Amino acid sequence: MSRRPVHLLAGEPVAERVIAVGDPGRARLLAGLLEESRLVSDNRGLLVFNGKWRGVPVTVATHGMGAPSALIVFEELAMLGAKVIVRLGTAGGIPGRSGPGDIVVASSASMLRHGCGLEAYLPRIVPPLSPDPRLTLLLAEKLSAAGLRVVVGPVFCSDSFYAETGLLEELERAGIVAVEMEAAALFALSHMRGFRAAAAFVVSNTLGGEFLDPGRLASMASLAGRRVLDALVEYD
Repeated sequence: MSRRPVHLLAGEPVAERVIAVGDPGRARLLAGLLEESRLVSDNRGLLVFNGKWRGVPVTVATHGMGAPSALIVFEELAMLGAKVIVRLGTAGGIPGRSGPGDIVVASSASMLRHGCGLEAYLPRIVPPLSPDPRLTLLLAEKLSAAGLRVVVGPVFCSDSFYAETGLLEELERAGIVAVEMEAAALFALSHMRGFRAAAAFVVSNTLGGEFLDPGRLASMASLAGRRVLDALVEYD
């Protein structure tokens, strides 16, 4: 396999510390928080911005929707120099465990057997689906210190956005606190490729319920993004 990116066509390396998001609009929002922010790749709509936070180089990158797309981006970010990747996304809450406006920090991830595009990497075994523990703790501390309600727990990574509600009973039995789509891929690849990873999510809705107002969601993403950036630059 080529070790040169074929999708992220950045003309320069990315920073060692990366925030990865699914939504290009959220990438622009977070990039607007950085010092010296500049767009270094927009191929296929996968926006990549380099900049600085508190004087430390940081990259904001778009990974799209779903694990197979995200795996491509995570692979190529590592090729371009990423050493630490934090996914900052949205998630659907499990009623009674997390709700709209909460922040979930993933302590682990789960998925359906053969899910998340990972079977081609390891055909016979399920890969480790855990984040870096020190980075996870630091994320939870920074987000809590900002006055946000933080829920730390396992997330389920779905490959089928509109089928998730059919799994609710099983997810409750498994102790899942929220549902999203890419963390399992990120965590598995971090172990295989040797970078460190963690993930945090704004809970945008409960499964099957109404979504947060877009303005409030953007405001929360901005606030959470600042605290994730703090954790990134303080992590060693």
